[in-house]
Amino acid sequence: MRGGMRNPMPEQPANVRNKNFEEVALGYTREMAVDEAQRCLNCPKPRCVMGCPVNIEIPAFIHAVAQEDFAEAFKILKRKTTLPAVCGRVCPQENQCEGKCVLGIKGEPVAIGRLERFVADYAREHGLDAVDEPLPERKGQKVAIVGSGPSGLTCAGDLAKLGYDVTLFEALHAPGGVLMYGIPQFRLPKEIVQHEIAALKQMGVKIVVNAVIGRTFTIKELMEEEGFNAVYVGTGAGLPHFMNIPGENLNGVYAANEFLTRVNLMKAYQFPHVATPVYVGKRAAIVGAGNVAMDAARTAKRLGAEEVYIVYRRSKEEMPARKEEIGHAEEEGIELRLLNNPVAIVGDDKGWVKGLQCVKMELGEPDASGRRSPVAIPGSEYVLDVDMVVMAIGQGPNPLIKDTTPDLEVNKRGNIVADAAGATSIPGVFAGGDIVTGAATVISAMGAGKKAAAAIDEYLSK
Repeated sequence: MRGGMRNPMPEQPANVRNKNFEEVALGYTREMAVDEAQRCLNCPKPRCVMGCPVNIEIPAFIHAVAQEDFAEAFKILKRKTTLPAVCGRVCPQENQCEGKCVLGIKGEPVAIGRLERFVADYAREHGLDAVDEPLPERKGQKVAIVGSGPSGLTCAGDLAKLGYDVTLFEALHAPGGVLMYGIPQFRLPKEIVQHEIAALKQMGVKIVVNAVIGRTFTIKELMEEEGFNAVYVGTGAGLPHFMNIPGENLNGVYAANEFLTRVNLMKAYQFPHVATPVYVGKRAAIVGAGNVAMDAARTAKRLGAEEVYIVYRRSKEEMPARKEEIGHAEEEGIELRLLNNPVAIVGDDKGWVKGLQCVKMELGEPDASGRRSPVAIPGSEYVLDVDMVVMAIGQGPNPLIKDTTPDLEVNKRGNIVADAAGATSIPGVFAGGDIVTGAATVISAMGAGKKAAAAIDEYLSK
């Protein structure tokens, strides 16, 4: 079969899944995967590969699926990506590989992400993903990777394949960065993240957890006292932004990072079997409209909030979250309160949230980003009756490394300044991912880790 409609993804029913933390998307069956792979036109100049930040050989792996050679498909994926089971689940394929697919011009693109997930899951479930290749000859040079999110993991994997002794330093108690603390279990099961990280350990990558660089060691100490020849900083964007409106310090107000970290990494959704408590109100307002906001809203619903609102000052067309995530949230009973801007959080006499004061907006002229600017409608203020507010309006870089590394150039937002290959103002120190770009996607961070690994190899080979 060529062209035609793409195979839909089997999912848990919305009114069942919004009460559990099991994965929403159930994955393709073998038959669905083969049928979907046979839709690929095998273009002579595959635009999909150009759309992938890590340049996966997409037509080749899909051709192997169509031939039912899943072991070969997995080998092809692993040539370019360290985390296929993760990318197959959380990449915004619609803006990247699938967005470039020729079939998408007049119909539906090949479901590249779903096929990547199928291959990775099949390999894991059938024991095809053991690292059985001999480790490359050691170069006798050490590289420190700061932060074990997607960027750091990718950089570590590529450097380990080249024969470097790689040590990953992670501030939290489990490696994985945003894949562990940020993205919920129902979208990205944590055991899958840890399985993909285990493959790096088999390649000789050492992982040190509970290590806060800037406190446990500074960058300078890693190089001068611990003997690392190069350092890659991939610490992401973990410092939450707030609106600086009245009432943000009331009880019942969370930063999305804290709320999701408690639930995902510290397993508060299993309380009291796990010792992490989490407060969830009966009526929750999530401020923001990106993927993090969708994750927070869908998590609050699963934890028992009866009414959950996404409060966003623009319209649906401007929502930055993936369409799939917005659709899933709406199916699960999340209400979109669009063209509403919070101006204050209202508290009761005991210091707890009792409402979110909003003003209604209308869209004016486009701003510098091309999106129409929201303008307040005079006299339209009202109070939304909620007892919990989650701020999900973005996050920025933690200043700890900047503050303890005086020679490291940063921009006015506190992001590390690095060139296209990841080189910073300090020789031997490279950086990439959200710490450089600001909050972005898992796959773009992986792309930065890949480029930096090549640049580190070139730097250390001089």
